[in-house]
Amino acid sequence: MKWRIVGLEAHDAYFNMAIDEVLLERVKDRLSPPTIRFYRWSPSAVSIGRFQSMEEEVNVERCRELGVDYVRRITGGGAVYHDGRGEITYSLIGPESEFPKGIRESYMEICKPIIEGLRLLGIDSEFAPINDIVANGKKISGNAQTRREGVLLQHGTILYSLDIQKMFSLLNVSKEKISDKMIKNVEERVTSVSAFGNFSLNRLYGALLESFMKNRECEFGMWSRDELELTEKLRIGIYGTRKWNFSR
Repeated sequence: MKWRIVGLEAHDAYFNMAIDEVLLERVKDRLSPPTIRFYRWSPSAVSIGRFQSMEEEVNVERCRELGVDYVRRITGGGAVYHDGRGEITYSLIGPESEFPKGIRESYMEICKPIIEGLRLLGIDSEFAPINDIVANGKKISGNAQTRREGVLLQHGTILYSLDIQKMFSLLNVSKEKISDKMIKNVEERVTSVSAFGNFSLNRLYGALLESFMKNRECEFGMWSRDELELTEKLRIGIYGTRKWNFSR
């Protein structure tokens, strides 16, 4: 099977969510090729899981003050702060038949290139069920997955740097938790590529690109006009709307 690789781009949160859903539908209908894409968030954003409440999880007023997007994902999981300069995100969309049926096993299979990419930088890491990757005992990557009519979508973040205080300010965390003790506790549980050396974001991207392409038949590609038109419709009509983002 040949995979299309779309190289590192930066988009707002609503585009990033919309293009994933467009690909889910189009790969199902064989109108788009199986795709692996790499992206950043511009501006920075907070995404919440499909079944979460925006008002409960996110300090929306603070997001507006700082110009940070907020959006609901189609995948599950918790609220995540996506720093525009602090992570690389990937999405993989392809036939479900190409991956193990088990949720844990499919996560493990798709996360292997992340572990390999980090290894290329000299960072030892391992899969931590059900959907994390840890380095030196600390979370460095979180991932989420959904399946629809025979197509699997998995997307995840690889942390490049951390701004814990800003993250806390954008999430609905009690003042008691935004303390030196709590920040220290997070620092003990979460890490980033920058903690292991003076790596550039581009070097991290290069390592991830190499590892995701390894043992796959791949070619670089661009978005088609149809894909972009459908994405813009979803971006404006669904993901950018209060109805979707505050639906719970």
